[in-house]
Amino acid sequence: MSDEEHQFESKADAGASKTFPQQAGTIRKNGYLVIKGRPCKVVEVSTSKTGKHGHAKCHFVAIDIFTTKKLEDIVPSSHNCDVPEVTRTDYQLIDISEDGFVSLLTDNGSTKDDLRLPTDDSLLTQIKDGFAEGKDLVVSVMSAMGEEQICGLKDIGPKS
Repeated sequence: MSDEEHQFESKADAGASKTFPQQAGTIRKNGYLVIKGRPCKVVEVSTSKTGKHGHAKCHFVAIDIFTTKKLEDIVPSSHNCDVPEVTRTDYQLIDISEDGFVSLLTDNGSTKDDLRLPTDDSLLTQIKDGFAEGKDLVVSVMSAMGEEQICGLKDIGPKS
């Protein structure tokens, strides 16, 4: 045998750490699920009876949390499904650039400048109008599987 130690550096990321397995039969409405590689929020679950070949099936109807597209999946209830690690973080809005990116203040005092304005029209106008009026705004950013998007807004009063 060799006395050398091998160093393996993996630059590939399969996204596996961004999800965890959960049995299909335990996933409920308003839970999260990965369908076709997209993080989704479950809006409907129905379970069929066990058939001649023994597996009860779960039929999931879910909405992509970033694109709001409706996706469906049918999985045997005893099998594992990928569940995305979904986090929600609040940041204070500092600035909106002309190219549609926002500048956000993080908890540790640094800025986060890599997020675009949301595509949702009502949320977009609320953010732009509130910022134009000089209000102190806090945006909620939802992140899952390496994607991030602004999903909510709080007004914490006028700027001092």
